[in-house]
Amino acid sequence: MHNINYTIQENDKTVKSILTENLSFSGRLSRRLERKGKIFLNGNPVKLNKALFAGDELVVEFDEEEDQYKAVDIPIDIVYEDNNFLIINKEPFIVVHPTRSHQDNTLANGVAYYFKKKGIKRKVRFVNRLDMNTSGIVIIAKNPHVHNQLSKQMRKNTVEKYYYALVEDIVEGSGTIDAPITRLNEEDIVRVVHPSGKESITHYKAEKTYNNITLVKLKLITGRTHQIRVHMKHLGHPILGDPLYGNESPLINRQALHSYEMKFKDPLSKEDIVVSCPMPDDMNNIIRGH
Repeated sequence: MHNINYTIQENDKTVKSILTENLSFSGRLSRRLERKGKIFLNGNPVKLNKALFAGDELVVEFDEEEDQYKAVDIPIDIVYEDNNFLIINKEPFIVVHPTRSHQDNTLANGVAYYFKKKGIKRKVRFVNRLDMNTSGIVIIAKNPHVHNQLSKQMRKNTVEKYYYALVEDIVEGSGTIDAPITRLNEEDIVRVVHPSGKESITHYKAEKTYNNITLVKLKLITGRTHQIRVHMKHLGHPILGDPLYGNESPLINRQALHSYEMKFKDPLSKEDIVVSCPMPDDMNNIIRGH
């Protein structure tokens, strides 16, 4: 069972204050857990007004859940896992969760299978998503509280998100693209830079050039759909192999974009967690071939 375990560090706090101040639980969630008898102190159910002492063990138990996704044996590359998170290096060409055209061959199905195999009775809760043909870091929260807290960090843009991209032509130096992004047509998948769009900010730095290709390191400040792809096109350097915002390439059969590092705060310990994924073979092969 996947619970939240917390060792009390100080005297004279109540269960309620630890949950709300130290663990960022909402008052509503705390009261619901109390009603259901899901908060335990040193192994015994406890009320929110109970005083605590250093060394006490507080455990919050979440109900077991059935997942909505069909469990399918799809290999997943786990880069980090603890009681609260599962972090995966997503392969290119796999959709994150089911759509009309991808019913049960998605990352969600693979994670549901992994949870089932490991006896983790939890829903698959994605904190972030990547485009089908973008590779790299995808974070899954193992309980609703952690999912809520990490989603907040994402919305506030406090999660540091770093990408590598191979782009067309020679890019020099570094800079910031501050250009709003929108969809001009609701039915259209394509995004554009337009004054009516939402604020979108990307930092970029040219790392190395190979003939007519540049390896660019990017930091997302905001997290709009297709942001890097739209911004690199706007800069005049579309991502290599991106047919939607640039051109297909004989060197790679997808957009050469990889989420290689993320840094976020653990909602429970408040410590920084940094996860990284090496660049995939198809991008490395281009670099080695040049």
